[in-house]
Amino acid sequence: MRTGTTARGIAVTGAALLALTACGGGSGDNGGGSGDSGSEAKQIKVYGTDGNVGDPLGEQFSDKGALAGMKGTTPLTELSGEFKDRLLKVDPNLGSTFNYAGESYDAVVITALASAMAQSNQATVFAPYINGVTFGGEKCKDFASCMDIIKGGGNPDYDGITGPLAFADPGEPAVASFGTLEYGEDNKIDPDKTEYLIVGDEENAATNEGPAPAPFDSGNGQGPLKFGELLPLTGSLAFLGPPEVAGVQLAVNEINDAGGVLGAPVELVPGDSGDTSTNIASQTVASHQQAGVNAIIGAASSDVTKTVIDTVTQAGILMFSPANTSNSFTTYNDNGLYFRTAPPDLMQGQVLADLITKEGNQSVGILAQNGEYGTGLAQVIADNLKNAGLGDDVVKQVYYDPNASDFSDVVQQMVDLNPDAIAVIGFDESARIIQVMNEQGIGPAR
Repeated sequence: MRTGTTARGIAVTGAALLALTACGGGSGDNGGGSGDSGSEAKQIKVYGTDGNVGDPLGEQFSDKGALAGMKGTTPLTELSGEFKDRLLKVDPNLGSTFNYAGESYDAVVITALASAMAQSNQATVFAPYINGVTFGGEKCKDFASCMDIIKGGGNPDYDGITGPLAFADPGEPAVASFGTLEYGEDNKIDPDKTEYLIVGDEENAATNEGPAPAPFDSGNGQGPLKFGELLPLTGSLAFLGPPEVAGVQLAVNEINDAGGVLGAPVELVPGDSGDTSTNIASQTVASHQQAGVNAIIGAASSDVTKTVIDTVTQAGILMFSPANTSNSFTTYNDNGLYFRTAPPDLMQGQVLADLITKEGNQSVGILAQNGEYGTGLAQVIADNLKNAGLGDDVVKQVYYDPNASDFSDVVQQMVDLNPDAIAVIGFDESARIIQVMNEQGIGPAR
């Protein structure tokens, strides 16, 4: 049984960790006043979030230093070199982008372990075991060792690629790892400046480990356990697709190398989620239903998930997202069939707000896409900034249509505000927004 001591200790000191990562925080030229600088414009600090921070954003800029100094936060585990090498064998083109690869891998492994404990491939039968796979019982760090525990009639406590997990009652992590990232002059994330911190408390994990395990091998012949992907191969989050797909495929490969589940190899059906500007997700879900999948891994976008979650769960299919962060899923009526390895925005919002305030910013503009992801995270950030002492008059939220052809009007609102910091919450449209910000002198370009 975990004690949760480490997680609680790190969570308490999270603000101190962020203070240590601040780059130039508190220096005179980063506040609201200009002092004796005359007509010299202040350098506004720009921050991003998990929907846009990564090397793919930088690839959309050709001017050196276009993103220099821009920082951001994202759920991020300090992946081992060995795990990255395994991912690169699946997809050699990943480069250095591994966003949500670990979360995708863990979602597959947790589902397979729950199926093994239930000795069933029916989601309504194995879903009650999922939370219990992540806490209590005997610790294990990979599918094979966890299966040895199950074969012996025990309960595995899977400490996965992304950390302790320790799912709370709603089927989401009670503790999670976050990274603070910073772009260099080459518009790429500078790995030497990435810092990690743990947020949350394992004591908030669920207490009910689920039903007693079914007798092992009693489910042989009931397989195969069939997964369907609902991941962004196209659309505004397509940059997240390759590492997520690689994480899923790697997990499937390693589960089958260890003997599979229910006496058979697990199966995987590919599938695109697109984004909310299309109905690709609905088409993929319909195809997965016809194929008889038992669990769907996805979607990555909270907005996309909202368009299909009722269809999926009402059909008795498990839905397990590696990247949904909207707080609304914590209380969503999902028939007990929706889970996620990504932490809710309540955690990321606090992490980013702490970073912004610890770097000495006294006024903040929040530029967010108008959707489930953008509005929810923006509100959490704003609430945490206000809790840190910033008033309503110095924290402004501006929402935009992510499908707009021009963003000059919302950027102008940031120009008029002239804050110390701007947080951009979006997907691939963030590149066009930041380009306009640079042109107007309020972007990260040095």
